[in-house]
Amino acid sequence: MNPYTRSAAPRQGRAQVYASIGLETQVLGATPERLISLLFDGAQAAIAKARLCLQQGNVEGRGMAISKALDIVDSGLKASVDSAAGGQLANNLIAAYDVILHRLLRANLHADAQSLAEAERLLREIGDAWRSAADPKKPEITVF
Repeated sequence: MNPYTRSAAPRQGRAQVYASIGLETQVLGATPERLISLLFDGAQAAIAKARLCLQQGNVEGRGMAISKALDIVDSGLKASVDSAAGGQLANNLIAAYDVILHRLLRANLHADAQSLAEAERLLREIGDAWRSAADPKKPEITVF
């Protein structure tokens, strides 16, 4: 059997593998600043997926996407903040991440599109500010 003539389902799996390899390559060669940008990108992509699932009434998909966004924000973005070195700015950033986490939880528990949109907006604003501060000369290009 020719491995390149299988059904569409395995092709989708291969596409996911290629995407995963592409992301892994980006991560392995990334600066710490770029890694944070990738976390923002991942969280925003998860929220976009959650929004689509919410619109489609896909409760399981919404839950999985929001869980992914929660994990990225809490275990990735918030955990990377150095509150000892960052002082009040770091504490404010941690508080902003807590607001995002609360909005995501509310969006999931109550199928609340407005809370999801608020979390997405706040995350986008913080991400844009991060990208501007991390490399103000280089525009960030994200491909999904």
